[in-house]
Amino acid sequence: MYLSLGEILTLFIVGAICLYLFSSTRIREIALGHVARASARDDFQLLDQSVHIQRVSLSRDDDGRWRVWRQYRFDYTYDGVERRQGHVIMLGKSLQSVVVTEQPRVLH
Repeated sequence: MYLSLGEILTLFIVGAICLYLFSSTRIREIALGHVARASARDDFQLLDQSVHIQRVSLSRDDDGRWRVWRQYRFDYTYDGVERRQGHVIMLGKSLQSVVVTEQPRVLH
């Protein structure tokens, strides 16, 4: 059984897509872990226990290598009433930042 060049190219493309989807799922789990640690450290509650992809692009890391840059959105609250949106930014498997607004101050 011999495969034509078109069949080999199709298998290669399908394999590359599968690898990308697998790595995307793993990086999303890593991002969720970073947000969970930030919520414990900064005293906010992560709502829905999930992050959602918002933006994807290519960017260079500190070593000059191309990596996939991803921005995920998540919902959180400080007081259990007001729902806010934050972002976590990943470059490859590396955390770039977790962005939340400052906790509101109550003046009495």
